[in-house]
Amino acid sequence: MSKTDQTVIKSSELEPIEKASLDELQALQLSRMKWSLQHAYDHVAHYRKIFEDAGVHPEDLQTLSDLDKFPLTAKRDLRENYPFKLFAVPMDEVVRIHASSGTTGKPTVVGYTKNDIDVWAEVCARAIRGAGGSRSDLIHVAYGYGLFTGGLGAHYGAERLGATVIPMSGGQTERQVQLIQDFQADILMCTPSYMLSLADEFERQGLNPADSSLRVGMFGAEPWTDAMRQEIESRCGIDAIDLYGLSEVIGPGVASECIETKDGPHIWEDHFYPEIIDPVSGEVLPDGEYGELVFTSLTKEALPIIRYRTRDLTRLLPGTARTMRRMDKITGRSDDMMIIRGVNVFPSQIEEEILKLPECSPHYQIELYTEKQMDKMRVLVELKPQCEHLSDDERAVVAGKLAHNIKSYIGVTSIIELRSVGGVARSEGKAVRIVDKRSR
Repeated sequence: MSKTDQTVIKSSELEPIEKASLDELQALQLSRMKWSLQHAYDHVAHYRKIFEDAGVHPEDLQTLSDLDKFPLTAKRDLRENYPFKLFAVPMDEVVRIHASSGTTGKPTVVGYTKNDIDVWAEVCARAIRGAGGSRSDLIHVAYGYGLFTGGLGAHYGAERLGATVIPMSGGQTERQVQLIQDFQADILMCTPSYMLSLADEFERQGLNPADSSLRVGMFGAEPWTDAMRQEIESRCGIDAIDLYGLSEVIGPGVASECIETKDGPHIWEDHFYPEIIDPVSGEVLPDGEYGELVFTSLTKEALPIIRYRTRDLTRLLPGTARTMRRMDKITGRSDDMMIIRGVNVFPSQIEEEILKLPECSPHYQIELYTEKQMDKMRVLVELKPQCEHLSDDERAVVAGKLAHNIKSYIGVTSIIELRSVGGVARSEGKAVRIVDKRSR
């Protein structure tokens, strides 16, 4: 199929649950939710205790809305039960372990039974198919392999679909470009920031990334804006699809955009039940209102997760290409929010202002520091290659515009430092957007 062909997913290619009625979906969710709550209560001491402390029992769930009677789960609960105390099956039934990076303490550890792995492969395959993938495609996986769930999740999903997998993993950017060219890959799976690094490498080698064989990119593991989507699509000549997941819930494949609409990831609600809560009060908010995304697993055996606080800020929207609800673009994370002299700031807000200026590339980093007992913010931004010739006076004008826009639209004074290509540190995995050097 050529890159210019319109990809259409036929109704006959979908699983029955993807096109089921809302009543059918909710009946399945209720049945599975009752099982998941009872499974967690019966087999995980932590859940039994917090349910009893809250005065609730799995039998109290009679409707989906009754879920809000049950306590929330936070990342600290996983860390306090490190490594395996939240597992609901004996270790001889656990066939795989993954874990977070643990950069802020003990890693969060996730276990999988054989059935959990099958479900994970199923939802990842569903996501790739929804992005226009098929068994005839070559899928280049540039997510990291190992304890991080990205690489193996994408890998198993592509294999389940019947596609040919290129398990490249992260790093070796020059070789990544060579293999994309040599193998003629159709779909690329990586973080959106790494896609931009690959585009830079194409151009460094004198190649136009838009001329590559790539047709679709499935990008996740970090928040990214629609402005970055436009940058990737216009520069690389591909459809940029949002893939969402997190290891505590299962890994990549919790939700994914469909290529027909590209209007936000559809949540695979037959396995993962979403809620939106007020991040401060914990109150459940109606669909359409912004808040913190919470998930309850409906089918996980090894690590059932009940009302897990993702810290991702978004809202729930009606389904379009599928029956299941969509989640809006992640606007940020409640734990990534910067408070600068009383103003709440998210990296995505800074990114939006950067990408409004034609001279600036999407490569940026935010430095926070203290000067004379005052918090300060410095934004390091790379110029686009065609703008590196700008004089100091012209650069000052661009920096002034960006500082003005950040002050006007976000309300924070910032110092802008424009750098040449390669002047902002690259990441081969999740982009490091904030460097906090403030004195405590």
